[in-house]
Amino acid sequence: MARRIGSRYTAHQILGRGSAGTVWLGEGPDGPVAIKLLREDLSSDQELVGRFVRERTALLGLEHPHVVSVRDLVVDGNDLALVMDLVRGTDLRTRLDRERRLAPEAAVAIVADVADGLAAAHAAGVVHRDVKPENVLLDMQGPLGPGGSHRALLTDFGVAKLIDTPRRTRATKIIGTPDYLAPEIVEGLPPRASVDIYALATVLYELLAGFTPFGGGHPGAVLRRHVTETVVPLPGIPDELWQLLVQCLAKAPASRLRASELGARLRELLPMLAGMPPLDVDEPDTEAEEEAAEDVPVPGPVPAAGEPVRRRGAVPLVPGAKPSDSNRDTHTSMRVPAPDELAGGARGTARAPRAAGAPRPGSARNRAVTRRRRLTLAVAAVLLATAGVGTWLATSDDTPTPPEDTHNSTPAVP
Repeated sequence: MARRIGSRYTAHQILGRGSAGTVWLGEGPDGPVAIKLLREDLSSDQELVGRFVRERTALLGLEHPHVVSVRDLVVDGNDLALVMDLVRGTDLRTRLDRERRLAPEAAVAIVADVADGLAAAHAAGVVHRDVKPENVLLDMQGPLGPGGSHRALLTDFGVAKLIDTPRRTRATKIIGTPDYLAPEIVEGLPPRASVDIYALATVLYELLAGFTPFGGGHPGAVLRRHVTETVVPLPGIPDELWQLLVQCLAKAPASRLRASELGARLRELLPMLAGMPPLDVDEPDTEAEEEAAEDVPVPGPVPAAGEPVRRRGAVPLVPGAKPSDSNRDTHTSMRVPAPDELAGGARGTARAPRAAGAPRPGSARNRAVTRRRRLTLAVAAVLLATAGVGTWLATSDDTPTPPEDTHNSTPAVP
């Protein structure tokens, strides 16, 4: 059923739902539009409404071929809505779900498009803060690019910032999707343009590998890895591309490239990637991380018996949400891990390099191996001590009378 949005727009059909609101297919003075209607609890927040109005100029001024433009911001009664260009196509998450991973040429072409869009946004002083495949739309009506890629456009500018009010997040919350969060956000620092570069490099890694470099398992473990781990190499890609990924996934924000530099460098690599098939790589095991977080409650539904466990990709943090909301909008808040959780050990184990088959430090398997080793050493010490006493008794001329309290005669185990 149609509903009015302000005085200029009519929403006809729901295209999808997410944690921040509902996306409608609508009609405006200039034709079809996409209308993102924010949740009622957001629209009733006067602080957020004020921020919404203040961001109007910056968002409306963001025009670029690789950005889904915001045409209008509507504040009308209980309605708080962003009116955006309508893109005839799909999102990058849908393509990943279908193909699992892309050929390097197509992956690099898509990410280069997004980098160009981010460069324009950053030049205008706008940080996206939630770059992920769900927020990359593919225009199916335009001409094909390198590797058969469709033109990519970045959407949902401003939504994370609008929701991230001090009263909502304070100093203990995070806005974003854990798989793509830069380390400085996890550590509570203010988000700057470099967080978008880190997230986009994570998306590129996922397009190539079929999984994110630090994702999988409990959300707390995902955040910990961003801070403590180095990225696992991807075999089969040119060294120039790998070095570019490593630079943009650097823990230090200042070490990452700017968006304009990333886009230009990626396009320079396209000729050497032509014709390369998708990579054939194995997804890392997250069993140890899940064991390390075994006592921590996991938000959301528990998989039924026999139901496959999702090992990689975005982790839903809203109870009852699914990783694949129909419009892929998963802006959420969550707790920042305490310093001891980020420091390592049983509650903060980084996936450090280790020999094949060796248990991960801090995991349940590692603790079991350690207990067995200690027990073996204790038994060996007792046997050695007993053998020593027996030898002494056998060789001594004056055999002493055994003491009455035999418990006190047992050698101490070191």
